[in-house]
Amino acid sequence: MRAARLIKMVLLLQSRASMTAAELARELEVSERTITRDAQALSEAGVPVYADRGRAGGYRLVGGYRTRLTGLGRSEAEALFLSGVPGALREMGLEDAASAARLKVSAALMPSLADASRAAAQRFHLDAPGWFTETKAPELLPAVADAVWDDRRVLARYRRGDSDVERELEPYGLVLKAGVWYLCARVVAHLDSYRVYRIDRFTAVEAGAERFVRDVDFDLPAFWEERAEQFARSILRAEVVVRLSADGVRRLPYAVDAVAAREALEAAGGPDADGGWVTVTLRVESEEVAHSQLAGLGPDVEVLAPESLRARFTDDALRLAALYHRP
Repeated sequence: MRAARLIKMVLLLQSRASMTAAELARELEVSERTITRDAQALSEAGVPVYADRGRAGGYRLVGGYRTRLTGLGRSEAEALFLSGVPGALREMGLEDAASAARLKVSAALMPSLADASRAAAQRFHLDAPGWFTETKAPELLPAVADAVWDDRRVLARYRRGDSDVERELEPYGLVLKAGVWYLCARVVAHLDSYRVYRIDRFTAVEAGAERFVRDVDFDLPAFWEERAEQFARSILRAEVVVRLSADGVRRLPYAVDAVAAREALEAAGGPDADGGWVTVTLRVESEEVAHSQLAGLGPDVEVLAPESLRARFTDDALRLAALYHRP
């Protein structure tokens, strides 16, 4: 455990000019006293760690010291090569840079780990889009990606309804969700406002010369998770009451929003005495969407309310009976 922490401490100091004991303690999840002892241990082992005293002081490596990646184990090396997503990198225009980086890492590894890249590639492949969907990278994605990496403000024009809207944005991060690219950005006119934009709706993107200073507290994965949950909840504006057979209960999360299905089943009572069916109140996007989703459950669901949705299923049942009726 301590050896891994010492290696991580050296790598942190390699990547930054200087770090305070408090910063190192926070990154390594230990006390500042432990950081002092670790720095002493590294110094005794020949790693030139130097401590600057004073208010602006901190720990740093002397003389441009660099460590090779010979401390990586096989599982670590293979995981490193899994961290890239070739398709996404290609769409952002970063394929050549990623290839060069992989070559440099491979050259730095011990000979016994030279096959780590191939071993990882033969065991894992990410295919982000869902089945039966054909996705195409947005034409303006490379320009947006350049601005994200370079922290440059952009003047973006995007489609909203039947018109185009123009906004000056600080592009914070990119998200690839089910084959669709999104930009998480801060609106310059409202710097307390972070928003999400579908990149395929941009009609123009112009990067300016001005760089912006990132909010160090912004956490892209946490922001996306929160917004994605808000979006999923915001579109579920209606409720339906249904009875489900045992098979219907099992299949419900695959037919409708999985979170809504889980919440509905958790709030439901036990099976009734009439065949062990379960009655649930389910949040749905609309009556029309509920009709198309629940129809997939066939005879394992009975709609109880609203009456208009029950009437739709009654009509479906009559039409099916007439269609399949045999004299």
